[in-house]
Amino acid sequence: MALATGGGTAMAQQAAAVKTDTIPLKYGAHRTGNRNDAEMERWRDYGLGQFIHWGVYAIPGGHWEGKSYNGAAEWIRSWGGNGAPANWKETYDNLYKQFNPTDFDAKKWAKQAKAMGAKYLIFTTKHHDGFCLWPSKYTEYTIKNTPYKKDIVKQVVDAYNAEGIDVYLYFSIIDWNHPGYRSAAPKTEKDSLAYEDFKQFTKNQLLELLERYPTTKGFWFDGTWDQAWIKQAGFTDALEKELRKIHPGLIIGSRFRADENGKRHFDSNNKLMGDYEQGWERKLPASYDVVAGRDWDCVMTIPPNQWGYNSDWKSSYVKTASDLSQMLMQAVSMNGNLVINFGPDGKGNIRPEEGNIAQQLGQWVSQSGEAIYGTRYAGLPKPDYGYYTKKGQQLFLTVFNQPVNKVLRLAIPRDYADEPKQVTVAGKKLEVKRIDMGMDRDKNLYYDVILPNDFNPKQPYVITIDMEKANKKQSTFGDAKT
Repeated sequence: MALATGGGTAMAQQAAAVKTDTIPLKYGAHRTGNRNDAEMERWRDYGLGQFIHWGVYAIPGGHWEGKSYNGAAEWIRSWGGNGAPANWKETYDNLYKQFNPTDFDAKKWAKQAKAMGAKYLIFTTKHHDGFCLWPSKYTEYTIKNTPYKKDIVKQVVDAYNAEGIDVYLYFSIIDWNHPGYRSAAPKTEKDSLAYEDFKQFTKNQLLELLERYPTTKGFWFDGTWDQAWIKQAGFTDALEKELRKIHPGLIIGSRFRADENGKRHFDSNNKLMGDYEQGWERKLPASYDVVAGRDWDCVMTIPPNQWGYNSDWKSSYVKTASDLSQMLMQAVSMNGNLVINFGPDGKGNIRPEEGNIAQQLGQWVSQSGEAIYGTRYAGLPKPDYGYYTKKGQQLFLTVFNQPVNKVLRLAIPRDYADEPKQVTVAGKKLEVKRIDMGMDRDKNLYYDVILPNDFNPKQPYVITIDMEKANKKQSTFGDAKT
């Protein structure tokens, strides 16, 4: 925040402060608040999504010639140093000639995603290596020049749309295959001319994707942290506007572009740079206050940090369906979506471990969907038992921590607009009692939900609480005068 300087009256100083409080920006955020159109409301209703990282990097699967790449498998083309195989980059750049995923079945993937409960998909059209899973007319490094030949992106889009799952296209700005790509800001005329060619190539491909796959709901951009791209504030601002103009309702996250001062995700006035915050990669906010009412999603791997296929999971902790269900509810309870990543192998198979996790999670989600889909932040402190979500006059408590005394004590702030009217679990009505704890100057009212003695669930479960307008005239014990 800029401060007023100089003399003059207090009013003049105040006016100067107002003028300099906001930094003038030509390429900052396009909006000062959240979108309220139908497309964005649909995005907020998703709850759960699927991410798929797939490409040529699935062939080595994190390993080559008995050597292991110490990094995320989809970055394996960048392998270098003494630990890398000889002539590795040349070897990798020719792997597309072996890419023939004969087991690939987009319909099978889509049915598995639907059974898991996913409402949207983010699919890698092109990762950092530059290999395109669609037959782009702007490069020869595409699926059409592999033994497989067929357009994979089209098959995925069609199959997922047929299952009622919206598709978002992942696109990496980094492109190690394009001769004009630069990571550092160009300093010579030669580099500048090469990068201008790369910018036009990138624009052409993005417009091509929207033309070929018009049901696309949005773009999920990656690889936008390079200084060369960050310095293109005018170009990226114009390109974003063009994409939105030809595809009204398009949803773009916060990592596509920077403002003229190089600020990403949030501009120099701390305004969100896209339609939702994209900074929650493999992490979740600690509280609702952190996201401050912004739209956001969390993309999450199943092993620690493997997005593309890695054949060896032995040394990694593999998240369970229980882990993911809790992450899902943590996200949804704070108005976010959770997107779970899958990395198919070189033949097009989703690995059995991932399939089992998806199936187990889907079984739980199918029983708990009322607390997930279309719900919002409840405006209540997080309970010790689990997570609140809300839809209209219904409050949902997803219980992960079962009380041993079979009593769920709900602490509802006295200034909350509503109070429990009826509580049910699995369609069965539960006894609920309003109690006064008798604590001096307590800001809460308490409601004890009594669970049946024979209620011993094996999984987290949802308590449905029908709310009504709170009675503000409840009597309490007198507070001490201090």
